[in-house]
Amino acid sequence: MTTNILEMRSITKTFPGVKALQDVTLEVARGEIHAICGENGAGKSTLMKVLSGVYPHGTYDGDIVFENEVVAFRDIRDSEAKGIVIIHQELALSPYLSIAENIFLNNEVKGAFGLIDWNKANSEAAKLLARVGLRENPTTRILDLGVGKQQLVEIAKALSKKVKLLILDEPTAALNDEDSDHLLDLILHLKGQGITSIIISHKLNEIKKIADSVTVIRDGKTIETIAKADVSEERIIKDMVGRDLEHRYPEHTPNIGEEILRVENWTAHHPQDANRVMVDNVNLNVRRGEIVGIAGLMGAGRTEFAMSLFGRSYGSRISGKVFKAGQEIQTRSVSEAIGNGLAYATEDRKMYGLNLIEDIKRNISAASLEKLSRAGLVNDNEEFKVANEYRKDMNIKAPSVLSKTGKLSGGNQQKVVLSKWIYSDPDVLILDEPTRGIDVGAKYEIYTIINRLAAEGKGIIVISSELPELLGICDRIYALSEGRITGELPIEEATPEAVLKLMTMESPR
Repeated sequence: MTTNILEMRSITKTFPGVKALQDVTLEVARGEIHAICGENGAGKSTLMKVLSGVYPHGTYDGDIVFENEVVAFRDIRDSEAKGIVIIHQELALSPYLSIAENIFLNNEVKGAFGLIDWNKANSEAAKLLARVGLRENPTTRILDLGVGKQQLVEIAKALSKKVKLLILDEPTAALNDEDSDHLLDLILHLKGQGITSIIISHKLNEIKKIADSVTVIRDGKTIETIAKADVSEERIIKDMVGRDLEHRYPEHTPNIGEEILRVENWTAHHPQDANRVMVDNVNLNVRRGEIVGIAGLMGAGRTEFAMSLFGRSYGSRISGKVFKAGQEIQTRSVSEAIGNGLAYATEDRKMYGLNLIEDIKRNISAASLEKLSRAGLVNDNEEFKVANEYRKDMNIKAPSVLSKTGKLSGGNQQKVVLSKWIYSDPDVLILDEPTRGIDVGAKYEIYTIINRLAAEGKGIIVISSELPELLGICDRIYALSEGRITGELPIEEATPEAVLKLMTMESPR
């Protein structure tokens, strides 16, 4: 008979004005991989922060039973001492320290006289790296690693703490397919070593692949726990959103007009290496009311194209021409691009898209303050009114536009980003990974917004790593490989096989 390593009983957590968790119950069997699913803002991460001591005992109601003992964690050190280690979606590594230094930070390997034994630390770090399949020198700086490798360092760090229960919050959200597969295989490997895992993920195909059971949370409440044999994407989605989602993508009837954007012979070099071509002689066009997709593998140059077109060149050499409605325009800077009717919603909303310590109101107005200003002064009342209209229209789930943006779920943060650019009233909107890291319900809302913008006559460019997404919402798709356009397909001809063939084609030189 399988025994539970963890039971969370009737957990209730309240923030001012919001009940984030209400009588949530969770049981995790020893040695299993247990997935937790739910829409953005459902309470998944809050529950794990309660479990790991980020929200200490006394700030919530209910009991945590770990290895048959009721525990009361005062902080994260208490939970780690019991063998519970959480890896947050935003990795907690110091970029300028080495791998070994990060692994043993606050858990230093000491030798004589209480001094750090660096030889032993590096040696122990190398053993841990071998366990997670990372072939890197322990003295390598975190700054010099990709995100996939940084995730493996976080897991190595957890193993150094003799982890019994490993919690991973959206571990593959920022990873490409290859890194994601490697990480999932590692979690399965750790299961073979007796380590129990809880994984929070929006990627239902990954959950089906590795999870032994799935608990669905909706609006801060436990809906059900599903055994592996009964797991299906349809059942999980229904539990998450509270209804059947017959179609992942809303109906879209295009009304395509004249050309609104044309890019000719666009070439951009790497900002730090002038000899390295990131975007090579790209030619494309977008018409009014049209949703145009750009497909490509990681490193194909999709984001580099979008950022350079929007004036975020960081000093790199750029050549080519841009035409809007037949007239040549300049986009040498972000302000110049905005002034010429372009908008760009970045793939990295936390770094480039939002000011997380500012409120919703100020984030929405940030790109269009001149519309709210007179004599250099912003009309606060008008700013509040505009932001509140967008909060209601975009269904941003927050008690007020004065709420801090960093406190919102990923889906609601993305709606703030879109609100900011829609308010700038662009003719062309470039959306780079518009649904990354958000749940199926919020995705459907974003797709509906995209359709509405196209219906208003705007030209839309969508960059996405999810091929089904592009096939589900676009009217036409370009494929990019090694910085060059390898083909263009109308949606009627854009089968997954046809697009993937173009994405993997060696670009012509």
